[in-house]
Amino acid sequence: MQTQNPSFANNHRSSFSWPLRMAWRDGRKQRRRLLLFTSAIVLGIAALVAINSLGEDLERAIDEQAQTLLGADLQISGRQPFAPESEALFDSLGGEQSREVRFASMVYFPRNGGTRLGRVRALAGDYPYYGEFKAVPANAGREFKSAPAVLVEESLLLQFDIAVGDSIRIGETAFVIAGRLQNVPGESAADAFIGPRVYLPLAYLAQTDLLQRGSQMVYNVYFKFDAAVDLEKLMLRLTPHLEKHRLRSETVASEKEDLGRGMQNLYQFLNLVGFIALILGGIGVASAIHVHLKHKLNTIAVLRCLGATGRQTFWIFLLQAAALGSAGSLFGVALGVYIQTWLPKILSDFLPVAIAVQPSWRAMLTGLGLGLGMTLLFALLPLLRVRLISPLLTLRSSFDPQQTSPKDFWRALIYAAIAAGIILFARTQARDWTFALAFAAGLGLAFGLLVAAARLLMFSIKKFFPYSWNYLWRQSLANLYRPNNQTVTMIFALGLGTFLIATLVLVQDTLLHQISLSSAGAQPNLVLFDIQSDQQEKVTELVRSLDLPVLQQVPVVTMRLEEINGRNVRELQKDSTLGIPGWALRREYRSSYRDSLYDNEKLLGGALQTRAHNHGDTVRVSVEESLAKMLKVKIGDRLVFDVQGVPMAAVIGSLRKVNWRRLQPSFYVLFPSGVLEQAPQFHVLVTRTISTEQSAQLQRMAVQRYPNVSAIDVTLVLQTADAILSKVAFVIRFMALFSILTGLLVLAGAVMTSRYQRLQESVLLRTLGGSSRQILTIMALEYSFLGALAGLVGLLLALAASWALAVFVFEATFAPAIFPALAVMFGVMALTVVLGLLNSRGLIDHPPLEVLRAEA
Repeated sequence: MQTQNPSFANNHRSSFSWPLRMAWRDGRKQRRRLLLFTSAIVLGIAALVAINSLGEDLERAIDEQAQTLLGADLQISGRQPFAPESEALFDSLGGEQSREVRFASMVYFPRNGGTRLGRVRALAGDYPYYGEFKAVPANAGREFKSAPAVLVEESLLLQFDIAVGDSIRIGETAFVIAGRLQNVPGESAADAFIGPRVYLPLAYLAQTDLLQRGSQMVYNVYFKFDAAVDLEKLMLRLTPHLEKHRLRSETVASEKEDLGRGMQNLYQFLNLVGFIALILGGIGVASAIHVHLKHKLNTIAVLRCLGATGRQTFWIFLLQAAALGSAGSLFGVALGVYIQTWLPKILSDFLPVAIAVQPSWRAMLTGLGLGLGMTLLFALLPLLRVRLISPLLTLRSSFDPQQTSPKDFWRALIYAAIAAGIILFARTQARDWTFALAFAAGLGLAFGLLVAAARLLMFSIKKFFPYSWNYLWRQSLANLYRPNNQTVTMIFALGLGTFLIATLVLVQDTLLHQISLSSAGAQPNLVLFDIQSDQQEKVTELVRSLDLPVLQQVPVVTMRLEEINGRNVRELQKDSTLGIPGWALRREYRSSYRDSLYDNEKLLGGALQTRAHNHGDTVRVSVEESLAKMLKVKIGDRLVFDVQGVPMAAVIGSLRKVNWRRLQPSFYVLFPSGVLEQAPQFHVLVTRTISTEQSAQLQRMAVQRYPNVSAIDVTLVLQTADAILSKVAFVIRFMALFSILTGLLVLAGAVMTSRYQRLQESVLLRTLGGSSRQILTIMALEYSFLGALAGLVGLLLALAASWALAVFVFEATFAPAIFPALAVMFGVMALTVVLGLLNSRGLIDHPPLEVLRAEA
């Protein structure tokens, strides 16, 4: 029978101020514990505020610096010199114009014999019209255009220890280095990893003798118009001509849209990672409230005996949770604003614009709302049982308070609200319901697997308990499934952080492994290209004179696709219902001819025509499978190619699968022998060097004798890929760090909330004669088990995720780097042990009576 105090009920039952005062009074005694759990949501809020603020800063920077992204009002580019009809059209447009020719070429430093494949850009005119080259000395960006001088990427000069004033040879011509190029308008620092840039005056390009037939050039013309020119109307006028001549165009608006889309994808992804940290913090809050309530069962029962209703006691602890969420959100917002000032520096290599940091009130208010909302939603799950705690608990200490029913409507509603919140947040980031649902489902699957693994562990230990083991080991194992254990919470929190970090490590190493396979064993590791037909025998003799093998000699013929099954490609481009990518129809194909397949090719269907014996024979080409899918063609379909002005009809005779990761010449379209031998072409030679010195020697001799010949060194490719992936991985790891730190905070909170339970165990063991060393060993073993199992589960999930990414996204052979992944797992285990022991200090250093009094 419930006993009530009438005056209590009359004075306080309808008063909201009483639950507020009680929440404050009770919270004062638990401030240290509650503040720790406040930190569980701080990092998630900080990540979200920082990333959202960065997004607004980025949008503002793109708007303010839109013109410098392109450096002009309009850019038109093509793979061939512009036709007279195009030149006449350009002249009619008026305004200021600049010309540029881009190509890859070996550059040679006579002072020390260094050679490197660079991205050469021959420039004429006042481009860039908006922004300027950042170079040392400062005036070099303008003055180099009027003299036989060049701007060279600063990283390239540092690599070969070359200074301004030294000479560089490009093709047949030597140039003076006028300045160190540090930045190009509209390009990020990461562009330098793809290939160092070298600018030279267009007037001196012909002297280099690099404009060979078949050379891979890109021709650009830049325009600056008066403000009165309407670019939208101008583009409507130009589009038919551009499509006819297969020219591409970029305006300030299109460049801004492309960049905005790319940066949006970046910070949206980082935002989702931060949101995971917030969810993890919410789970930590739920765990905190759950354990906090266990300590307050008697207090709640006493309040019920004094006449407090279930609703009033529920409001006491809900107000504490609200205060917890508000304090954590406020601190998280402040930390996020601080982190916002550092993010542009971390991402600077990938940003083509300079960002001015400004606090975003919208991001801060969003962070506050999300923090408070997630805290309350997760806190409500354990708080529901407060309504059903009986006053009988004051009379019977062993009484098991009634729990909420599994079919509780409110519990189901809260779970639905959490799921809806996750989906809606993902939807706001991706603006796509499919992605939002997939993200929520994937997150739910990862969460479910972690919880299932923890519960399976507890069940297995209890079912197959090793009774024959040493007592200390048995006690530590029993702690994993004893009442008030935190096994599920700890494995969940730490496993999720391990999962994120290990996935990044495994994916990066898998990608690098795919590239390094090219240099393994007898695989080729050096490719010489742009070899003209009259140079082929001489270059072959040069390679063999150094006792190097000639593994492949491949002819390359440039061509364009003109018709598919009788329909002109320009007509196909206008038909959006076909779903054929525009680049597949516009691009200049570099094809080859031979009578057999290489070891990186596999015939999927049809028959390979080895040779066309007579002039009238049907030409049957082999098409790579992914191109066939994009062009919507199959075996037997008819294609017409424009081979540098000469139409060439062909039938698809076979489909091939190509391993593009192998460093050897591969082609979308392969012709039989006896068809293209007389077409203008260049050649590619593939060899294998034993050492870096041997590779450098061959490149140096080739560029001295044949300046138009370029080389790709797989070792350099691997280093470049490693540099790019490392920088990308650093950015992502920086955000993943929020999740693992949140996991550690949840762990620390779980340890602290179970301190009372451990205190009782420790006192009992000390009373029975247990030594401090034995108690410390039991704790260390327990935390070792937790850390090792959390790390193992996280690592297994990471292996599954990285396998899926490798196979289905990157189409790579899954090659996990075991040692780095194991290092992550053991690191998590060590952190768990250290953090657990630090939070348990004081339980074994003092007499039992002193500890009991302190805790009381």
